[in-house]
Amino acid sequence: MRALAIAATGMNAQQLNVEVIANNISNVNTTAFKSARAEFTDLLYQVERAQAVPNQTGASPVPEGAMLGLGVRAAAIRNLHRQGTLTSTSNQFDLALNGRGWFQVDSPNGETVYTRAGAFNKNANGQLVTLDGYTLNPPIIIPEDAIDVTVNESGEVFAKIAGQVEPQNIGQLMIANFANDAGLEPLGGNYYRETLASGVPNVGAPADPGFGRVHQGYLEASNVDAIKEITNLITAQRAFEMNSKVIQAADDMAGTVSKGIR
Repeated sequence: MRALAIAATGMNAQQLNVEVIANNISNVNTTAFKSARAEFTDLLYQVERAQAVPNQTGASPVPEGAMLGLGVRAAAIRNLHRQGTLTSTSNQFDLALNGRGWFQVDSPNGETVYTRAGAFNKNANGQLVTLDGYTLNPPIIIPEDAIDVTVNESGEVFAKIAGQVEPQNIGQLMIANFANDAGLEPLGGNYYRETLASGVPNVGAPADPGFGRVHQGYLEASNVDAIKEITNLITAQRAFEMNSKVIQAADDMAGTVSKGIR
């Protein structure tokens, strides 16, 4: 009975949907986390009666055919790169992007990866690094005798040096844009990798046309809407239950047929 196989694809699809929602909810407090959405597409159709084909010679074509769908499958898990709210931390090395853009950081294997989690700190060499020790690209080095660091909305970094009246410009933050942010490959740890689907990075300074602004002393919060995710979870659970009931009904029907034959 085809209903068993069709309902099974529905249960598999809703199980994936629940897993995506669970990952969103578990990251509700993850800095700069971008929520995801499962997207589905229907499977092949089995033709019971072809449309636009006449029943007999000289007759008019049949206006509607009979095509039975064979279920559903997962088409994509799309990362939704909406802006998260900015949360004040009062930490001078915390940086948030308001608008488009990604911080560029160098991983230990020399690959450039991208993140919006701007919880930076200094390493032993005075370089600004991520929580995992990945260095900013281009590097920003804080002088040892710096008593204060200021980053303006354009990404210029100034350090106030002991004994000097005017702050010293020590670097310029550069950020990257992509034609298709959803095409970036998530690596975990709030890092993303460039892919053919995302396109090549377009690098520029913050506050330039098409680029977001930097806000010092802030972090971008997760863009997960907890209430919406709970609602989606209930909907997915109900859909899973309905597919389960279809399987039960199909099994009961098959049992009725087999009993009638005996």
